[in-house]
Amino acid sequence: MSYHVPVMLEESLQGLAITPDGVYVDVTFGGGGHSRAILERLEKGRLLAFDQDSDAMANLPDDERFIFVKHNFRFLKNFLGYHQYPKVDGILADLGVSSHHFDAPERGFSFREEGPLDMRMNTRMDKTAADVLNDKGERELIQMFRQYGELKSARRIAGLIVKARQSVPFVHISDLLEVLEPVLPQVGRKKVLAKIFQALRIEVNEEMHSLEQFLLQTADVLKPGGRLVVITYHSLEDRMVKNVMRSGRIDGVVEKDIYGQSNVPFRLITRKVILPNEKEITENPRSRSAKLRIAEKV
Repeated sequence: MSYHVPVMLEESLQGLAITPDGVYVDVTFGGGGHSRAILERLEKGRLLAFDQDSDAMANLPDDERFIFVKHNFRFLKNFLGYHQYPKVDGILADLGVSSHHFDAPERGFSFREEGPLDMRMNTRMDKTAADVLNDKGERELIQMFRQYGELKSARRIAGLIVKARQSVPFVHISDLLEVLEPVLPQVGRKKVLAKIFQALRIEVNEEMHSLEQFLLQTADVLKPGGRLVVITYHSLEDRMVKNVMRSGRIDGVVEKDIYGQSNVPFRLITRKVILPNEKEITENPRSRSAKLRIAEKV
């Protein structure tokens, strides 16, 4: 089972400022690359890892310092309390879709291979990408492609989908590709397809809603001096992470007290976003769009 090489591994570990006896959380376990590297730096410390995908369980390390939580990271606070670690020293989130998902045709994440229109990160969920395409109203589809895919052709894409499904429902990736053909440019075809599939994936998995819930819990569960390290892969994620790190709020508005002093839960460790170097991009092309941000609980 192939999972992606952990992106910006050393930068992430440095950002966490790991202490051997600390308690850390990897909220996107996946192939376990980041988690294993954290465990190597712990002595009596603990690591809790979240992942809603059953496939990730094949990668679990056999380590008594490790606790696995098979749930979405939006339940961060609940499960930290349940496992009696209400306050932690560091939280890592690598929000990228793993190579395993893209390389498994039966999961339906990639337009490069035939498979079902699925895209569920948690296969216990009911709603698939096919359900979204077959059931959502035209206005909802326009909004989805415009908001989550940032596509200028959102209206035309939605119109083609609504017209096509009147005859035959969407089931396979090839069904969607055939319908999209009139809207795909000769130059930049893959880029447009990637945005369409991104919008569908975000909708199916409620990614932005989950990310918002997760981020708003981080200040409550981090100890003073604890680190929040987040790797994003598209502008919607990055904007939300940047806003929360700067203000503690999704909208980025900094609240001030009656004396005009800023009331923020985090101190930025890196004011400028950290990007992968050329060597990493060459060795792991999927790291190209990654952005790393680090903040510390005040």
